Amino acid sequence: MASAHYFPILTSLLLLLSTLPDPSVATTRKLAALFQQQPLVLNYHNGPLLKGTVAVNLIWYGSFSSVQRSIIADFIQSMNSADAPPSVASWWQTIENYKDGSSNIVLGAQILDENCSIGKSLTKSQIVDLASKASTKGSINVVCTAADVVVDGFCMSNCGTHGSGLTDPKDAQSKFAYAWVGNPMTQCPGQCAWPFHQPTFGPQTPPLVAPNGDVGVDGMVINLATVLAGTVTDPFNNGYFQGPATAPLEAVSACTGIFGSGAYPGYAGSVLTDKATGASYNAQGVNGRKYLLPAMWDPKTSTCKTLV
Repeated sequence: MASAHYFPILTSLLLLLSTLPDPSVATTRKLAALFQQQPLVLNYHNGPLLKGTVAVNLIWYGSFSSVQRSIIADFIQSMNSADAPPSVASWWQTIENYKDGSSNIVLGAQILDENCSIGKSLTKSQIVDLASKASTKGSINVVCTAADVVVDGFCMSNCGTHGSGLTDPKDAQSKFAYAWVGNPMTQCPGQCAWPFHQPTFGPQTPPLVAPNGDVGVDGMVINLATVLAGTVTDPFNNGYFQGPATAPLEAVSACTGIFGSGAYPGYAGSVLTDKATGASYNAQGVNGRKYLLPAMWDPKTSTCKTLV
């Protein structure tokens, strides 16, 4: 038994890109004004949020290099670091503005399933089964699938999901939260690794340089940031969201495509550039890492908050 949030990150992004006019005849000012006119209120539906210390357990399904795993593991560890802003930790601090205070994210267990024990074509229920293997009280169990693993709905309707399941179907107290993200590099980089890859639809503007040199995994970080924020603020379909509970706009998915100031559909916004590599980023992390993180809705201002 499980429930899942199939938030329309991909659908929203593709719709915005497909309707974007040619940038040669459209001004930044007009596009930005058009985007800002849309009201954004995430209602609180009186359910529990994940607060306090929350361990993120990673289940690596398929082939990931040690460097790829470290990019994502370092991102998780950066959420609770003391790096100077703009940092991953300062991005995550916006969560404190949601009901009941902060969520202290820590890196939990890591499980490797490099041989794809249940095959390379997975259903949503199989994702939940994989996630249940790492379940510990108060944790978020994240399944990361490799580039050659096909997951139901991946690329067609979503770049990642989150939801909840039961480790024991007969015990309602055995509920756990899970999330899934896949490496889009082989299957749909233009959809789930944007802005590090040219979009599948819309104006073919030059992509940004991935901050860790891996388009697929840097894209996974964006999608992981999205589902983690959604999991903490809406873990059981009754937290913070806008729209239907079956396809909600949540803390980050409500701010799709916004990474820096001045963002508009098809343009990520003004972000920082690494002088040595030319890579785009807006957050610093542990071990010298840099990341590009999406905007998060801030309950205090009812706006999409960016780091730069």
